[in-house]
Amino acid sequence: MQNYKKEWFGNIRGDILAGVVVCLALFPEVIGFMLVAGVEPIVGVYATFFITAVAAFFGARTGLISAAAGSVALVLANLVAEYGVNYLFAATILAGVIQVVLGLFKVGILMRYIPKPVMLGFVNGLGIMMFLSQLDHFKGSSVLILLGVVGVAIIFLAPKLTKRIPAPIISIVVITALVLGLNLNVQLLGDMGTISSELPRFGIPKVPFTLETLRIIFPTSLSVAIVGLVESLLTAQLVDELTHTPSDKNKESLSQGLGNLASGFFGGIAGCGMIGQTIINISYGGIGRLATFLSGFFMLMSVVLFNKIVVQIPIIALAAVMVVVAYETVDWRSVKRLTIMPKNESFVMITTIAIVLVTHNLAYGVVIGTLISAIFAAFKMTHISIEPGTDTDDYHYKAHGHLYFASAEKFTDFFMNDFTHEGNLVIDVSAMTLWDSTAVEAVDKLISKNKNTGSDVTLINPNKQSNDLLKKISSHHKK
Repeated sequence: MQNYKKEWFGNIRGDILAGVVVCLALFPEVIGFMLVAGVEPIVGVYATFFITAVAAFFGARTGLISAAAGSVALVLANLVAEYGVNYLFAATILAGVIQVVLGLFKVGILMRYIPKPVMLGFVNGLGIMMFLSQLDHFKGSSVLILLGVVGVAIIFLAPKLTKRIPAPIISIVVITALVLGLNLNVQLLGDMGTISSELPRFGIPKVPFTLETLRIIFPTSLSVAIVGLVESLLTAQLVDELTHTPSDKNKESLSQGLGNLASGFFGGIAGCGMIGQTIINISYGGIGRLATFLSGFFMLMSVVLFNKIVVQIPIIALAAVMVVVAYETVDWRSVKRLTIMPKNESFVMITTIAIVLVTHNLAYGVVIGTLISAIFAAFKMTHISIEPGTDTDDYHYKAHGHLYFASAEKFTDFFMNDFTHEGNLVIDVSAMTLWDSTAVEAVDKLISKNKNTGSDVTLINPNKQSNDLLKKISSHHKK
C-alpha cells in the first residue's frame, strides 16, 4: 500500500502538469480517430476517460497512457458503417472480455521474445509516422506554416527561460492567443466535429442477444483485442526501458481489458496504449498513476465544463507539439549506429520501420520484424563445427553448436560422408546441445552405421538437456 500510495501522490506537481499536456495532445488525435471510425467525437472522449481511469487504478505500468486509438478505430470502422454504433459498443465489450481472458492466460510473457532491433524499428517507425501524420495540418497557407514553426520554436526555447510550466502549454497558449487576437482563418478543434458536453451514462448496447450478433462482432472484437494488446504491451515495454523499471505485462493485459469493458458500457469505443501520448507524459514528468488518471479526467471535464474554450484551440498549435514529440521519439543513436550494427539487425530494424509506414499499423511491423529475427536466429543456430579432440587410439572429435532439425544434416554428412575411419568413434558433445527428435535421430543413424562396420560410437559429456532427450527417445540408449 505504501508503494501504491507513492505511485499516486509521490509526484503530484509533475503528474498534474503532464496530465494537462497529455490531455491537450489527446484532443486532436482522439477526435480525428472518431471521424475515421464514423462516430461522434464524444464517443472517443468517454472512452479515453474510462480507459485511463481503469489503467490508473488497476494498470501495472505507471506512466502509460491508454485511450481511444487510431489502430483500433480503423478495425471498428467497417462494423460501424454496416451495423451502427451499438454494435461498436458490443464489440468493445467483447474485446475487453477477450483481453481479460488473454491476461489470465499470461499472454504478456510473449513480450520477452521481441528482439531489440524490432523495438528500435517500432519506436523509429512510430516517430516517423507521427511526424508524417501532422504534415497535413501545416498545409493550406504560409500562415499555418509560420504558426507551426513558431509553436515548435517555443517548445524548444521555452525551457531555457523557465521549466516550471511545460513548454507545450506555453506554445499552445501563445499560438491560440495569436490566432484569436489576429482573427486568423485556421482550423480550430471545434471544426473537427461537434463535441457534446453531456456526461457519460451506463447502458447496455441495444443489439439482439443472439448467436447471429456474436457471429457479427466476434471477428472484429478478436482483431481489436489482439491489436490493442500488442500496442499496449509494446508501450509498456517502451516505458520499462525509458524508466529502467519493470512492469507486470499480464496485469497490464487485464487492465486494458477492464478498461474496454467499462468504455463499452458507458458509450465509448475500444482503446489501447498510445505511445506518442505516453512519451509526452514521461517527457514532461508524468511518472505516476495520477498523471494517467488526470489526462482522461481533464479531457472529460474540458468538454463538459469548458466546451466553448476547448473548441477554440487551433489544430496547428497541437500539431506543433506532436512534431516535437515525433522528433524526440526517434532513437537517433540507433540511426547513427546502422553502419556498425550487425547487418541482420540493421535489416530487421529497417524492415520493421518500412512495414509500419506502409501498413500504418505498428502491430504488423512488430510481428513481421520478430518473425524475420527468428528466421535469422534459426539460420545462425544451424552453424555447427566439429574439430579433432585429444589423441587416443580411437577417433576423437569435439562438436560445437546446436543440433536440431535444421543442422542435423550437416552433422550426419560430416561423420557419415565426409571421411572414412576404422575403429571406435568418440564425440565430445559438451559444447553441443541436442534440441529435438531430429537431433536424436541423427545420432542414432551414426551409431547404427558404425555398428554395421563393427565399431562403436560414444557420446561423452552431454549436458542435461541433451542427456535427458537421449534417454527419452534414443533407441540405442533404451537398449
